[in-house]
Parts: sequence; C-alpha cells; structure tokens
Amino acid sequence: MMRYLWLVLLLMSCAVGAQDDSDFTVEMAELDREFFKRSFNECDNDYLRQHIADDLVFYHDQGGMQDAKTFLRNTQNAICSGSEFKPTRQLIPGSLESFPLYDNGELYGAIQHGEHAFYLSQPDRKPVLTSTAKFTHTWRLSDGKWQLSAAMSYDHQAPYDVEQALLQVLADANMTALGLGVIKAGEVASAQVYGTLDGVTPAPQDSLFKVASLTKPIVTLLTLQLVHAGKLSLDEPLSAYWLDPDIADDERAHLLTPRVVLAHQTGFDNWRRLSATGKLTFNYTPGEGFGYSGEGFEYLRIALENKFDQSLEELAEAYVFAPAGMADTHFWWNPKVDEQRYAKNFDENGELHPKTRYFEANAAANLLTTVADYTAFMQYIFQQQRLMPELYALMAEPSQQLGEQHYFSLGWEILAGLKDGEHAVLHTGKDPGVNTLAIFFPQSKNAYVIFMNGDNSLPVMEHLLPSLYSGSELWNRR
Repeated sequence: MMRYLWLVLLLMSCAVGAQDDSDFTVEMAELDREFFKRSFNECDNDYLRQHIADDLVFYHDQGGMQDAKTFLRNTQNAICSGSEFKPTRQLIPGSLESFPLYDNGELYGAIQHGEHAFYLSQPDRKPVLTSTAKFTHTWRLSDGKWQLSAAMSYDHQAPYDVEQALLQVLADANMTALGLGVIKAGEVASAQVYGTLDGVTPAPQDSLFKVASLTKPIVTLLTLQLVHAGKLSLDEPLSAYWLDPDIADDERAHLLTPRVVLAHQTGFDNWRRLSATGKLTFNYTPGEGFGYSGEGFEYLRIALENKFDQSLEELAEAYVFAPAGMADTHFWWNPKVDEQRYAKNFDENGELHPKTRYFEANAAANLLTTVADYTAFMQYIFQQQRLMPELYALMAEPSQQLGEQHYFSLGWEILAGLKDGEHAVLHTGKDPGVNTLAIFFPQSKNAYVIFMNGDNSLPVMEHLLPSLYSGSELWNRR
C-alpha cells in the first residue's frame, strides 16, 4: 500500500489545486491586465520596478536578451520617453492561458502564455496597429507578491505581414476572398475584406458574399421582433395561416408553431427532397425531438407572409434591416444586387462553381450580404439584451441539450463551458463554395463574422481562429 502513497498524495494536491482553478485564472488575468496597464501603457516606473525580479531575464526575438537593468532602461527609453508617439499594448481577447506552479502543494509561481497587439497612439488620433506578438511569462510568488522572473516576446508580425500570411493561407486553400467582422464589448471594432473576388479582381470592402444558412438568424430575429411587437405568439399554430398539401391531412400539422420551427423541432427533414418519398413528412411529433430543417423555416416564411400579407423581404426590411442599418443585404438576386461586387465561389481544387442565381426569397438559405452589414446585424442582436431581454435570452441561453456542453436555443447553436464561464452562440452556413460563421459571446459581448468563398475552410479557420476571442478553445473543440 505504501508504494502507492505518492500517487494518493499527488492526486490530493491536484484536487486542491483544481478547486482554486477559477480563482487562479481570474487572479492571473487581472495581474496581466494591471501589469501592462500600469507599467507599459501608463509608464508607472515605480510599479514596474516593484513587479520584476532582480534576476529577470527577458528574451526578445528582435531586441535580444536583456537583464532586469537593461530591460528597465529600454522600457524608459523606448516606451516611456515622453514622446507624443506613445506605444500601448492590448491583450488579444481569449488568448491568455495561465498555469499554476506548485511545490509540495504550495503555489509558488505561474506560467502565462498569450498574444498581444501593440499600437502607436497620438493625442486626438485613433491608435495605429504596429505589430502583434506572442508572449510567455514566468511569475514568481513570494510573501503574497507576484514578480515577473522570466519573459519571452516572440513571433512579432507587422500588420502587412499578418495580412500577407492570411492571403497565403487563402491561396493554399484554393479560395480567394475572406470577410472578417469583429465586435468587442458590443461595439464594432472592424469589418474587413481580404483578397480578390475571382483570383484577379481586388475584393472591395463592400464585397457581396452568399452566406447560405446565415439566412436563418435573420429570420429568427425577425420572428422574435414580431413577437416583441405583440403581432405574433411563439406558440400560435401556423396551420391558421398555412397547411402544406403534403401534410394537410396529418393532425400533427397543427402542432407546428414559430417556437417549434426556430428550435428545429418540426420533425421535418432538412429538405423534403431528402425524404424517401420526396414529400414533406414528419419523422417525429413536432416538439418531441430535434432535427435541423430548412423546410421548417420555409414553412414559417409562408405562414408569416400569409398572416401579415407582406413578403419576407418587406417584413425583414421593417423589423431587422432598417433598424440594424443593413442597406446591402438581399434574399435573392434582385435588381439592387451589384454582381460586379460578388465574391465567386470555388471548390476545394480551386475550380469555379457555377454561379446560381435565385429570384425568390428563401427563409433558410441564399442570403447575399456584406461583412459590414452582417457585423451590424450581430451588434443589433446585442442591443436586444436591453430592448427585449426575455426574447434575447431565448436565443442566447442553452435550452435543448444535444451533447456534452452542446446545446441549441431558439435559432442558434450553443457551445458551453468555455473559459471564465463564457459560452458561444453560433450559426454556420455551407453551400458549394460557401463557408460562413457568425458567433457571439453573451458574457463579454464579443462577436465575429467570417465569410469564405471556397469549400476548403479548415486550413483557414485553423489559421484565423487563434487570433480571435476564445478562438483557440473553439478550434480545439471542433
């Protein structure tokens, strides 16, 4: 028995550490924030001296190896010289990882790893991004005080280098264009398009992308807005406004409601052509299962159009597009669609997919939009937390459990159990030559939108996600 005592003690010490993991993570995140805020951004030199060890060793991939004395001198001369051009640092959200160091169960230090961005600030001007880099820090804890004892700063890249690396990944994946919209703390931080429309023509910032199933979140929010306005109930039978001939004689048709459709509980196949008969059929009683279905959203569209005597386009314009500021989003190839701005679609070998134009609205697919418009839509979703909190929660909070830490809400997929109690609310879109993602994080109010015009999305996502909020966690859970 004694020979296993070391294992018992080790497991006990691990268990003790595990109990404090959340507190440790929060403490270390605050240490990183305070250290860079005061020493780097605010140039509090007394604070910096107190929080670095006398035997500090700093390794920089461009500035060489420095001891504590040299590090302090270089910080004073390069960062805190008093020039009107002031370097500042921002942690890339979601990149920070902290690992405790124990000696016989006693916490004595920590290792931190993350990525950060550096900006050059001037009075009355917007800060300019100068580089991004990775860092690894070793902290030593003594008498309740943290001191930086070793640091590595590496993989510095200028914005041009970052963009060139992204373009190379796109080229290697046989696609030509990428749209990326980012929201931080509820505010739009950027909406950019990279690459070309077709391998030759530079992609303008208002490039039009087909976004496939990212149509559904638009219709989800439209439906909830109608409920909020008192014009629709989530639980009213759709049979009052529409009975598809394929199921008109089936009593279960009267169980279809807006809530059942948005929760993907209709019992329909994704599309009726996929069923054995080629007709719309129930695979289970509505409300008693889960099955992703575009047919359900189309059923809802027809019911809404009949109830309100308005087209989906008219309803969406009044309740979503206009209030969200979306002036360049279209359900079909109407005369307002500028085909000269369309990002063409490529297969995994880099061959063009035939361009398919649609001339009627579909509530489940085929939306045409810009990354700026859809990023504005995501920001508008955050605004619903204030405008209609109960209905917002139906989108943002888990309801149906699909697997471990995997849920569905009304209209959205949810991945729970992320760091710091965060969870991701997301929707994807995929068609030939189309890969899209829209994702938001209710706790931090961060979000991003990714549009790609090709089939081979995984290499691009592997490259891009780690630079985005909680992206590394999401990639690891793919």
